[in-house]
Amino acid sequence: MVAHYDENLLSDMLPVYYTRLFPQNIFCRWLACGNSPQPLSNRELSFTLADDVYIRYLSISNQKEFQALLQKKCPYKLDIGAVYNNKPSISRHDAVVLARELVFDIDLTDYDEVRTCCQEAKVCDKCWKFMVIACEIIHTSLKDDFGFQNILWVFSGRRGIHCWVSDFEARTLDSPGRGAIADYLCLIIGGDNQNKKVHLGVDNLHSSIRRSIGIIDKYFDEVMLDQEFIGTPERLQKLLKMIPDETLRDIVENNLTKMPQSSLERWKSFVNIYDTYLRENGNAIRKIKYLLEEIKIQYCYPRLDVNVTKGFNHLLKSPFSIHPKTGKVSVVFKPNNARNMKLDEIPTIYTLLDDSSPDNVQHQNNMRSAVKIFQEVVFSLEKAEAMRRRNDANTTLEF
Repeated sequence: MVAHYDENLLSDMLPVYYTRLFPQNIFCRWLACGNSPQPLSNRELSFTLADDVYIRYLSISNQKEFQALLQKKCPYKLDIGAVYNNKPSISRHDAVVLARELVFDIDLTDYDEVRTCCQEAKVCDKCWKFMVIACEIIHTSLKDDFGFQNILWVFSGRRGIHCWVSDFEARTLDSPGRGAIADYLCLIIGGDNQNKKVHLGVDNLHSSIRRSIGIIDKYFDEVMLDQEFIGTPERLQKLLKMIPDETLRDIVENNLTKMPQSSLERWKSFVNIYDTYLRENGNAIRKIKYLLEEIKIQYCYPRLDVNVTKGFNHLLKSPFSIHPKTGKVSVVFKPNNARNMKLDEIPTIYTLLDDSSPDNVQHQNNMRSAVKIFQEVVFSLEKAEAMRRRNDANTTLEF
């Protein structure tokens, strides 16, 4: 169809994509489970059409209606909102939010102060490793610390990832509850003018923080090599500004500025200097007890858009929608496979529809794999919902 992506041709490609490739059935089943016990029609959908025409408070009752709406509007972007006490399309002014998946939005632009390979909208396989770390840390915490099971991970289509938690307990959390989880997962605090944004205190570290540092350690040397965090005088100054102890800071600066500008070698030297300084100064330097951990966290820990998680009304991009700027599909992926993902292997609408494209076969296979992962998540969610309804019915009968 086309040799490479041209946004001007999106209006021609989208009807074919929505008809042939968008997983409408399993998508509606996923939304229906997320609505339970409310009907599917109580869920808000939002479409962005050509020329940035924005339509909110759409609703559907079944897959047939959804298919007709897709064919009629052919949205450039499809977003998902909350579940209301009535159809949002007819009572939006007095509608009350009853449920919403617990969602997380992680965008690589929030890493611009630490990533050196790309900036702003650009993304590459090197900075994708930040997303790999974020995915593993958040997924592990959601399962181990909060007991959530129905977790969906989605590539945003350009430079980030989204997480949807569909457990009933997660969907029915109030805003303070969502905020508490978001705050629990946030360790990097401070604006652009703050040099050191992680402060772990002097007490024993919480087990979740130790676990997160263990995850970061698996990737840290590799990311240090990729990003060269301290490979230039300017970047080295950023590290020095994170050291609150003036004496240690001077020692580090004097030693590292004389070294070759390999970030990994400089980091290893810094660690040795730090360890020696701790041994020689004992308890007098409690304020830098966790300095290495704090720096690793500031470089590599997930940077969440907390407002997306806390609020009910924030719309989030649908799985399998197309990013209009890149043409990439917002594919579902397994968190334990994030490390193996390559950005150029993520399906695009033009390679999926162009049989002559050299990437067509691989992208078709990757698209099928993503749909299969989505199906597995939905099947698990449906089983959990059926069990919850049975338990609720049994509890009612006991009374």
